[in-house]
Amino acid sequence: MISPVHTALTKTLAVIGNPIEHSMSPLIHGAAIAETGVDFSYVAYRVTDAAEAVRAMRALGIRGFSVTIPHKETVIPHLDRLDESAKGCGSVNTIVNDNGTLTGYTTDGPGAVAALRAGGVDPAEKRVLIVGTGGAARAISFALLSEGVSCIAFQAEVPAQAARLAHDLNAARPGVVVDRLPSPPDLLVNASPVGMHPRTDALPVERSLLRSGMAVFDIVYNPIRTLLLKEAEALGCATIDGAGMFAEQAALQFELFTGRPAPRELMRRTVRDALLSRQG
Repeated sequence: MISPVHTALTKTLAVIGNPIEHSMSPLIHGAAIAETGVDFSYVAYRVTDAAEAVRAMRALGIRGFSVTIPHKETVIPHLDRLDESAKGCGSVNTIVNDNGTLTGYTTDGPGAVAALRAGGVDPAEKRVLIVGTGGAARAISFALLSEGVSCIAFQAEVPAQAARLAHDLNAARPGVVVDRLPSPPDLLVNASPVGMHPRTDALPVERSLLRSGMAVFDIVYNPIRTLLLKEAEALGCATIDGAGMFAEQAALQFELFTGRPAPRELMRRTVRDALLSRQG
C-alpha cells in the first residue's frame, strides 16, 4: 500500500494526552482520512503541559486536537472560546483551530448516550452511579442530565474535583446529585481509567455492588471486554463496552475537524477489529 503524500497544504490533527501509547485515535482517524480522501494527517503526542501544547497548536497551525486524560479540563483556560457542548460540563475533548481561533468542544457526552442507546439502555429515570469525576465523567454526567436521569452519585478519588462537579450539576438541576443512592443503581458508569491496559486486573467498584438487571457501561475500550464487564455479564447485567462510545465521539470529532460526514460504520469496525486482534 502506497502511503499518502503529505505537503505543506496537508492539515495536521493529533491526539494529546499522558499516557498516550495505548491510544486508538490515530488508527480510527487514519482509517477515516483514507476512506474519505481528505488531505489530513493524524498523529499522537505525549503531552505533560497542556498550555505548551496549545501554544504549539497556534504556532504550527495544527488544525485539530483530540484531548484525552489528563488534559480535558486543563486546556480550557488556553482556548479562545467554548462551544455550548463544552460550556455546560466544563470539559473539552476536541479543539478546532480556525485560522488561529481555538474552539473547545466535547463529543464524549453525545458519544456515551449513543452507545447506551445502541446497547438498549434508555437513561431516562435511571439511578446512576458514576466512577470518576474527571473530564469524561463531567461530559457524560451532563449528557445524562439532559436525558432525564433520576439522580446521580459519584465514586471519586479526588473529593475536591467531585465537589466541583456536583456543584455544577446541581446548579443545572437542583438536587440531581446525591451523596448516596436511595437504592442500588440502575446504571453503573465507569468513567475512570481503572481497568485500562495495563491495569486490566483492576475493578473500579466492589463486586458486591453488581446485581442482575443492572446496566453496566465501561468507557474503557482497551481492552474491549474489561474485568468489570466480564464480572457484570456473569451476574446477568446488561453490559455496554467503550468501543461504541469511542467510535461515535471520534466520528463527531472527524466532522468538526474536516467538515465532512464521518464514515461511521468503518470507524466502528476499525476500532472493534483492532481491539479484538490485540486480545487475540
